[in-house]
Amino acid sequence: MVRIIAGTARGRKLETLEGLETRPTLDRVKEAVFGALQFRIPYAEVLDLFSGSGSLGLEAASRGAKRVVLNDRNPACIAIIRRNVDALGFSRIAETMNLDYAAAIDRLASAGASFDLAFLDPPYREGLSRNAVQQLFEKKLIRPGGIVVLEHAAELPPEGVPGVYRIQRTKRFGKCGYSLIEEDVP
Repeated sequence: MVRIIAGTARGRKLETLEGLETRPTLDRVKEAVFGALQFRIPYAEVLDLFSGSGSLGLEAASRGAKRVVLNDRNPACIAIIRRNVDALGFSRIAETMNLDYAAAIDRLASAGASFDLAFLDPPYREGLSRNAVQQLFEKKLIRPGGIVVLEHAAELPPEGVPGVYRIQRTKRFGKCGYSLIEEDVP
């Protein structure tokens, strides 16, 4: 069961895609991530780039984010995300996109969008995370002082790219982990 942990929608269950195609973030990981970011979320603009059920972006909305963009390449996931957005009453602040992550980054960059927080929970073994993180920073989608939260396999922590981004903190939870990533400025 995937649920909203805190905020205005606390305790509400989220609909998820059946099967193994998506891997919802564990509650203990979500609690740790949002505990670390609790003061950054109110009034933030948030991108959830590999949304799945929308759990991370909708948790941010429940905790006071002012705008949330939820993207997933799977049309079935987007249908579920839209139902979750409507059920939670977040249609005023939540926007959905049904694109591959690279196309979503390009579209958002072309529109001049920028975010305070970005959540990335890509398929662990597809090797998408490094390129996605790099593109977010190089295309200026992350505002100065903004944070990218990357969920990853515990044994595959990310490495920084000098002059582009650096790893602020990494935590492990069994087989999964997350890293907080920020711009690498001199």
